[in-house]
Amino acid sequence: MPSFLEAPVAGAYHLITSLVTAIEPLTGAYAAVIAIVLCTLAVRLLLLPLSLRAHRGLKARAELMPQLREITQRHQKDPERVRREVAKLQAESGTTLFAGFLPMLAQLPFFWLMYTLFSRAAVAGESNQLISGSLLGAPLGQHWPVLTGTPAFLALAVLLAVVAFFSARLQVRQLDETATPLTRRLAQLLPFGTLATAAFVPLAAGLYLLTTTTWTVVERTILQR
Repeated sequence: MPSFLEAPVAGAYHLITSLVTAIEPLTGAYAAVIAIVLCTLAVRLLLLPLSLRAHRGLKARAELMPQLREITQRHQKDPERVRREVAKLQAESGTTLFAGFLPMLAQLPFFWLMYTLFSRAAVAGESNQLISGSLLGAPLGQHWPVLTGTPAFLALAVLLAVVAFFSARLQVRQLDETATPLTRRLAQLLPFGTLATAAFVPLAAGLYLLTTTTWTVVERTILQR
């Protein structure tokens, strides 16, 4: 790993281990698990302004869809003109069609940190204490294929599937009448990608995925009211 990336990894490690130490008298053997959940919630709380901006962007996009379709149809033989007109429309409305991706992109560094912290035997020049934590008897540093059939794997797999189901329903609900069958099918299937991702990362990263996707579903449900 490049040396400039060691600093954030070491900082995150000391932050989480300090949190584990602080809550261990109350949470016992599940201190590391609770610490992961708390850190994930803290990250999502920090990203809340981006989530609100993303929601406004999606709402603005829905309002702009008739104009976007008109521009596309009017200049369908001139892609460059379409690009300019769309950019002008976005500038006038003060929004961007990519605002909905901001929270997801902003989370990638945190997911990478969680993956790194629970994939290394040593961090910041010392033995990694975090990987000694466990969930239902399964080490947090273990990858899911190793844990197949264990209570920890089964419980997280079921919970991720449930959250993905509700996430898919919310995504389909956001589509307008112009959405193609393929778009609708992708909206139904993509949320279940968390299950595939969790199969190749440490159990701790699976916990992060479960917590952050649950937050997303609750957040979207509240904002869409």
